[in-house]
Amino acid sequence: MAASPHTLSSRLLTGWVGGCVWYLERRAMQESSHTFVHLFRNVNKQWITFQHLSFLRRMYVTQLNRSLNQQVKRKPEPVASPFLEKTSLGQAKAEICEMRPLPPPSLPLSRKPNEKELLELESASVIEGSLDAGKEAKDEKRWKEMKLQLDDLPGILARLSKIKLTGLSSPSGHPLTVIWTPESSSSTALVVSTTSAGFALAPGPFDWPCFLLTSLGTGLASCAANSINQFFEVPFDSNMNRTKNRPLVRGQISPLLAVAFATCCAVPGVALLTWGVNPLTGALGVFNIFLYTCCYTPLKRISIANTWVGAVVGAVPPVMGWTAATGSLDAGAFLLGGILYSWQFPHFNALSWGLREDYSRGGYCMMSVTHPALCRRVALRHCLALIGLAAAAPVLQVTTWTFPVVSLPINLYISYLGFRFYTDADRKSSRKLFFCSLWHLPLLLLLMLTCKRPPAAGGAGGEPRT
Repeated sequence: MAASPHTLSSRLLTGWVGGCVWYLERRAMQESSHTFVHLFRNVNKQWITFQHLSFLRRMYVTQLNRSLNQQVKRKPEPVASPFLEKTSLGQAKAEICEMRPLPPPSLPLSRKPNEKELLELESASVIEGSLDAGKEAKDEKRWKEMKLQLDDLPGILARLSKIKLTGLSSPSGHPLTVIWTPESSSSTALVVSTTSAGFALAPGPFDWPCFLLTSLGTGLASCAANSINQFFEVPFDSNMNRTKNRPLVRGQISPLLAVAFATCCAVPGVALLTWGVNPLTGALGVFNIFLYTCCYTPLKRISIANTWVGAVVGAVPPVMGWTAATGSLDAGAFLLGGILYSWQFPHFNALSWGLREDYSRGGYCMMSVTHPALCRRVALRHCLALIGLAAAAPVLQVTTWTFPVVSLPINLYISYLGFRFYTDADRKSSRKLFFCSLWHLPLLLLLMLTCKRPPAAGGAGGEPRT
């Protein structure tokens, strides 16, 4: 019969040493049994698992052999940094400038270098390269104060008011060429051009002084609205690749200067439209500034209804041109506003389709992000609406009957691209629809001007202004 380890240890060791060993063995057995009973009578009535038995076995073994206990290893001493932490920035720069690259240790040519010397050479080159890379990275991440130069101020204010469009940046940092902004319905160039078209299409003689005052006043009002919009959206524009290069985001100008510039544009712009043209046009200018800055801008983060509100903002400028020439709101003014209203949906929805990630990153609630199917349906619906609006122009005595015929090909083409965008739902079809909308609107307005009904045949003449 094989002897137990307890009996064997008692036979081999006698006297005082044997008694100590016997006492320790007995104590380990008692503690193990008490621990086992405690686990068995657990309050939660859990089952004794294999982990419990393994714990008892490890505790019993460690009581018999104290050398199996875990010993804490001392932490290695921290390697001294080559730079002092409590030194000033100037002293650190001086130390970095004074450091020289480590010269590689020379080896005698008579013998072949061993592994240790090769490791020393490699470590020296790695240290030298890491110092150079660290210095370059530190120079790139260093905060630099941007100082405003007077020569750059006109260009900065032009980008703030969207007279000059802000370029986009690719993820790699290279600039991209941009023809139009996604918010082209509010860009100053489009506002002034559609206002001029509305003035020219209105019945009655063409008054050049009134036309120049209308264009200047509308342009100043648009600059004010765009500046206030960028002032409100600085925290959100910084998260988007499309808008991260705007002047306020980059800190090229202060918010106070932006607000002052918007005020200096809004006050004379509204004054020119009110007293230089007529009060109705001035009221429409004030209404459009309010609608864009106080309704459309906050709605972009709340509801997809912002797209319809933004379309109304873009439809007001041709109405202002019509009222500046006639002094009244006629059916022709609403027709021009309807054409601009419908044109903006295929234009904006197609472009926003390719910027869904950017809008999501900025936190904007757009149809292309939250309701992609509705985005495509609305674009197709308003492409078809352009055909009906063109047919209504001669009925409302704005153009001759030649206009629906000559405008039908371009309206059918943009409707075809809208249908392809609705069915394919990809970036290629949306890009084609967007670029088509860029030349479709100028060509459509040009065809309306060439097919304008003569004043005698219109039956309604109007005073240039009241």
